[in-house]
Amino acid sequence: MTGVASVIAARKAAGSGALIGYLPAGFPDLRTSIEAAVAIAENGVDVIELGLPYSDPVMDGSVIQAATLQALNAGFRIRDGLDAVAEITSRVNVPVLVMTYWNPVVQYGVDRFADELLAAGGAGLITPDLIPDEARDWLAASERTGLDRVFLAAPSSTDARLAQAVASSRGFVYAVSTMGITGARSDVDSAAKTLVARLRAVGATSTCVGLGISTPEQVREVLQYADGAIVGSALVKALSDGGVPAVAATAARLATGCTLS
Repeated sequence: MTGVASVIAARKAAGSGALIGYLPAGFPDLRTSIEAAVAIAENGVDVIELGLPYSDPVMDGSVIQAATLQALNAGFRIRDGLDAVAEITSRVNVPVLVMTYWNPVVQYGVDRFADELLAAGGAGLITPDLIPDEARDWLAASERTGLDRVFLAAPSSTDARLAQAVASSRGFVYAVSTMGITGARSDVDSAAKTLVARLRAVGATSTCVGLGISTPEQVREVLQYADGAIVGSALVKALSDGGVPAVAATAARLATGCTLS
């Protein structure tokens, strides 16, 4: 069992589920992004999803797009993200998964990226635009280094595709709760519950739901049937509006949804 999977399993054993929090590295600046990540870990987030800003974020909603654009305009580079991982993991005992589109990893060098992420203490990668069929290099690098690899599963996926995502993922499978882009929604789609059930039917033992979760009530709802709830836009908006204190408070509030009893 990997670091991320063991954290999720421990939360399940305690009668709850995991809270996974996304923040982009470099927003509003590199130093503040590190402090924000540390703050959410100290306020109830079980796994950090640290995003690498990218110029073509096809899955990201307006809040995250604006944040990553600001980071890129300020000169963010992949090396900055790896440095951020190293400092965060030196300060909090929480796994850090890097969320990145695939092209930056290819440009950096797949093996070089894997080696440097491992050296920084990172747990692995979430790759939203990479499917297992096209992931030969990453599968090989992650096998060599032991890094987790989290692939996405969508409601539109066939059972065969879901089985492939389950077989290829390590840490958890990322269940996309709705079709479309990220962003807080008033209701988490009922399709998420059906998708998690389908993933379990093809062998998934650890499935986390993301896209649109923004309240403690939605976290609690998702954890009734999934192993983890992933929150992004709500945390990024809090950081944008009120800085580190606000994102810490938002994480603490979201974490109250992890109490299921």
